[in-house]
Amino acid sequence: MGDLLRTPLHGLHLELGARMVPFAGYDMPVQYPLGVLKEHLQTRQSAGLFDVSHMGQLIIEGPGAEKALEAIIPVDLASLPINKQSYGLLCNAEGGILDDLIITRWADEVFFVVINAACVETDIPHIQSHLPDTVSLNFLQGRGLLALQGPAAVDVLAEIAPECRTLSFMTGATVSIGGAECFITRSGYTGEDGFEISVPAESADDLARRLLTDERVAAIGLGARDSLRLESGLCLYGHDLDTQTTPVEAGLWWSISKARRNDGERAGGFLGAEAIFEKKIAGVERQRVGLKVNAKAPVREGAELFDSQQNLIGVVTSGGFSPSLGAPIAMAYVQSKYSDIGSELFASVRNKLVPVTVCKMPFIVQNYYRS
Repeated sequence: MGDLLRTPLHGLHLELGARMVPFAGYDMPVQYPLGVLKEHLQTRQSAGLFDVSHMGQLIIEGPGAEKALEAIIPVDLASLPINKQSYGLLCNAEGGILDDLIITRWADEVFFVVINAACVETDIPHIQSHLPDTVSLNFLQGRGLLALQGPAAVDVLAEIAPECRTLSFMTGATVSIGGAECFITRSGYTGEDGFEISVPAESADDLARRLLTDERVAAIGLGARDSLRLESGLCLYGHDLDTQTTPVEAGLWWSISKARRNDGERAGGFLGAEAIFEKKIAGVERQRVGLKVNAKAPVREGAELFDSQQNLIGVVTSGGFSPSLGAPIAMAYVQSKYSDIGSELFASVRNKLVPVTVCKMPFIVQNYYRS
C-alpha cells in the first residue's frame, strides 16, 4: 500500500489531538480526545464538524449530460430543479449496487456528484464510459468538503453564511464565505439537520477553524460518524451495500424515482433496470432489516443470525452501541420470511446465541429540515 492521502484539514486534525487511522486511502481522524460517545451526543444535542474531504466530488457537464446520467442513475433528473439534490445509486447490468451517491443539478446540463471515497477509482471510469464526447467529467481532487451537523448547525453557519437559513433539506446554494466560493447543501449523513460545505482546498482549514471557534461546535471523527449513520438507518457502502445486492433487497426501492420505476411514465432506461424490476415483481430471498439487540454486548458486522431452530438465516452488516438509545443496535440481511417487524432471531456472539428482534428503521427520529 502506498502513502496515505491527506485532506486539507490533516494538520488541524493532528493539532486537535485526533487519533488517525487509514480509511479509503486517506489518513483520517477516527476520534478526538472528547471520545466517540461524547462526540456522538455532541452532534445529536448541539453541532459537530466532520471532515469528509475524502469523498469524491465530481462535476459532470455538457450537452447530453442529463440523458447520459439518467442511463446509469435511476433518478428523474429531467424533473430535478436547479440547486436541488437527490440520493441515487449506480448499478451494474445485473442490478447490483456499485455505489450510492448524491447528485445535484447546478445548471441546465451541469451536475455536481458526490461519491464514496472507496469507490472513486471504480466509479469514475464507470461513469466516463457512459458519457458521450460532448460531456466532461471533472474530478475535484483535493477540494475540501466539511459537514456541520446537529440542531445548532443552522444558527452557527448562519453567522457566516446567512443564506443557509433559506435552504430546506436536499437543496443547495453557492455562497461566499471569507472570500471563498463555496457550495452549501442542507444535507448530511447523521439524521440531524445540517449542512455539507464544498470549499476550495486552500480555504478549508480557515473555514474549519472559524466554525470550531463557536462553543456550540466540536470536531467529530469517523467513529461517531458511523454510530450516527447507523442510528439513522443509513447504509455504508461496502458493508450494507455491494455489487451482490440490488436496491430491492437493500430496501432502497424508494431511491428509484417514481417516473423511472417499472410502472412509471419513463420506466427503466437505466443500467440494471430489467434485473431490478424482475426482483421487485418476483420478490427477493433476503431483505435488509434493523435489529434491536436484547443484551448488553454489541453485535458486530459479520455476526451470523439464526432462527429458533438454529438454522442460519442471515448476517449482520453493521452493528454497534447506540449512544442515543443506550443499547446495541444492528443492521442485517435476513431471509425474507424472517424480515417482519417483531421477528425474534438469534445472533452468534463469541459462540453464544444472543436474542435480537427485527425492528423498524431508523432507530431514532430523523430531524431533517423540510420547509
